[in-house]
Amino acid sequence: MMLRATDLNVYYGPIHAVKGVSFEVNEGEIVTLIGANGAGKSTTLKTISGLMRSKTGSVEFMDKSISATAPHKIVQLGIAHVPEGRRIFTSMTVEENLDMGAYTAPPADLDADKERVFEQFPRLKERRRQIAGTLSGGEQQMLAMGRALMSHPKLLMLDEPSMGLAPILVEQVFDIIRKLHEAGTTILLVEQNAEMALSIADRAYVMETGSITLSGTGKELAQSESVRQAYLGG
Repeated sequence: MMLRATDLNVYYGPIHAVKGVSFEVNEGEIVTLIGANGAGKSTTLKTISGLMRSKTGSVEFMDKSISATAPHKIVQLGIAHVPEGRRIFTSMTVEENLDMGAYTAPPADLDADKERVFEQFPRLKERRRQIAGTLSGGEQQMLAMGRALMSHPKLLMLDEPSMGLAPILVEQVFDIIRKLHEAGTTILLVEQNAEMALSIADRAYVMETGSITLSGTGKELAQSESVRQAYLGG
């Protein structure tokens, strides 16, 4: 078991955003959380990465509790979080953004790690000296993913990677996710595009108003009548 979340209850002030959520991610899997806006998916990822704290329960990574671990220590342990909205450093160059992603890695590995990211994202290599804020939406998403990969994550958490992208770019982003998975990266994916997410997921969980209401393989949920009506357009 790579990741186990047990009985997470997370609040924003009086708002109970995540209600008793439990799930697991096995090494080598793509696991997706699907659901409507406000379902608690992003809050769940933030809790795993240490940006939010659960009032109850625990988060375990590689059989070690990380419930009280600082976010930068969680990165060092091997979890990288690509947040909703990309959150790149817009006034820095592409290359400087990648350098920021490598702050937990040995300095001697920096150049080789950048070349590895550039092989995965050739467009970033072409724009390595360009200011990140001037990139297209798809390029910014590639940069956010590339920056996360600079920390050599065992688990890559992606929050809405297709948000705001044209359909052809959505296909490109999901192709990249497949390739990262094939290269050995375990992935926890939060995605509103349920059809795309379920098509690549080994297992999936449906979140509604802060709770997990359904789980199964990606194929099972893609064929579920209730999921089809709610998230796949019938």
